[in-house]
This record gives sequence, structure tokens and C-alpha cells, in this order.
Amino acid sequence: MRDSIINAVGRRPAVDLGKVTYVEAEGVAEVLTEMDSGEIDLAILDGEAQPTGGIGLTRQLKNELADCPPIVVAVRRKDDRWLATWSQADAVLVHPLDPLTAAETVADVLRNQRVPAVNG
Repeated sequence: MRDSIINAVGRRPAVDLGKVTYVEAEGVAEVLTEMDSGEIDLAILDGEAQPTGGIGLTRQLKNELADCPPIVVAVRRKDDRWLATWSQADAVLVHPLDPLTAAETVADVLRNQRVPAVNG
């Protein structure tokens, strides 16, 4: 799953965005540690991961982190998009991943989280 996401989104999802650095987590504890660090700009979670899937984890993070970064959830079936929406995910990717759609989705989420510049 990880490789398919990384390959679909790419290292630079859009020309107006910087390069993406991927931080891979092996389980829930690592995801929580990384998300708590404040250094994650966007998380892409596997909705099908076992034993704790990205859908439930997204809901937990959105409800527990005051400044939760945007989260994109990848699901295997289109019919599971509603679950990702319930989880409060900022966007949903559906397998098989289309590279253009995946990169555009991630780019849109990253653009929407940018803080506007404040003048003077």
C-alpha cells in the first residue's frame, strides 16, 4: 500500500508545491508520535491497515489533536468513501490509485492548509 501511494502521489504533487518528504510509520504508536511532533504537514493513512485502520485512527486524531494536520485516507472500495468522510478525513483516495487524481488530491489538500501571508 505504501509504495502505491508514494508512486501515485510522487515526490512533487504539483509544480507550485515543494517536494514531499515521506515519513513512514509502522503502527499506531509511531503514527501518534509523528502526529504529536507537529512536524507533519499532511498524513496519508491506509484505511485498510490492520489491526487499527486509518479510518478509525483519523477520527481519533481529528478529535484528540488541537492542531491536527490534514489527513487523506486511502480506501480499497469506492463504497468506503463514506467511512472516510465520517472519520473527518480531509480527502479520500480510492484504489487502484490514479497518479493524476492522487497527486491532484494531495496538492489540493496541501494548498488549502497554507497560512496566508500577513502584511505589516
